[in-house]
Amino acid sequence: MNITHDANNPLLQPIHGVSLQDYAAAAANMANGMTDEQVCKRLGIELPLWDEANQLWIKRMQQDTSFTVMSLYGQYFGQAHSHPKFGKQANNQPKDDYLTRISTDEKFYYELCGARQAAYEAGLDGAQWIEDNYGISLGDFQSVAMKWMSNMINMLPYQQQKQKEYAKKFAEESGGNIADDIEF
Repeated sequence: MNITHDANNPLLQPIHGVSLQDYAAAAANMANGMTDEQVCKRLGIELPLWDEANQLWIKRMQQDTSFTVMSLYGQYFGQAHSHPKFGKQANNQPKDDYLTRISTDEKFYYELCGARQAAYEAGLDGAQWIEDNYGISLGDFQSVAMKWMSNMINMLPYQQQKQKEYAKKFAEESGGNIADDIEF
């Protein structure tokens, strides 16, 4: 879904050459471990300019009563993988296959949501479990979440079904649930 907007909106004009699309892609990559210095190198700007652009984009989002800036930011954050300066981060690992799959296969995305929640309930770090097993970082996962969020209410039963399946799997792997030996 692409959000329509007025390109002449002063709140959408670049700051020190950093467009909202650049800013959102940088934020998405920083959520995946990219440093400020790496962002500056990709954007071709100095750190003080990036710091100021970062602060001013946040300020613009706060000032925008129409929520256009925030809506576009969310859209661009979710599309960071296709940004010309940040896309794919030049490391085409096999994880890209799973990342592509959660971006294009809604059921797979919600299956992993269920798996992540089941992992948390089993005492595991669900986000780390996703990264260890599928190579998808929390930042990448959350970027894709923006795409599927609008259909969450319809997919919740499927996610809950998958959560139960993964809960059973995690319980079997750990020798059962903590309360399995308690009888009432």
